[in-house]
Amino acid sequence: MMQEFKDFVSRGNVLDLAVGVIIGAAFGKIVTSLTQSVIMPVIGWLMGGKSFTNHFILLGTIPDTYKGSPTDYAALKEAGVAMIGYGDFITQCVDFLFLAWIIFLIVKAANKMNPPKEAEAAPAGPSEVDLLKEIRDELKKKA
Repeated sequence: MMQEFKDFVSRGNVLDLAVGVIIGAAFGKIVTSLTQSVIMPVIGWLMGGKSFTNHFILLGTIPDTYKGSPTDYAALKEAGVAMIGYGDFITQCVDFLFLAWIIFLIVKAANKMNPPKEAEAAPAGPSEVDLLKEIRDELKKKA
């Protein structure tokens, strides 16, 4: 059983998958940082705020024990205040779309560099018309 496991792990496609997952996770962190540190602050600035993540709708009351800013989404969330954080949600959506677009471009470039191998042509056989003629001739012989 141990040898089967070693054979399984040492296959090229399993190792390729492991490398792909690790690189993908690291790449995801880079894209998340780009989205949250560069793209979304610009969008937030255009929307009139300093941080797009701080756009939210308060659903409940702020507890009396809360001493932070009533506009600090992260602090209010930590305090357990009920709210809809649509700014954070939009940030995550933009992050996903940006990551998906970049992956699309990478796959497209990889496909362009490695065109699919042409399938070996199957040996040409008789056409349908030829087969039908053979069947007709055989039926005439029997009749």
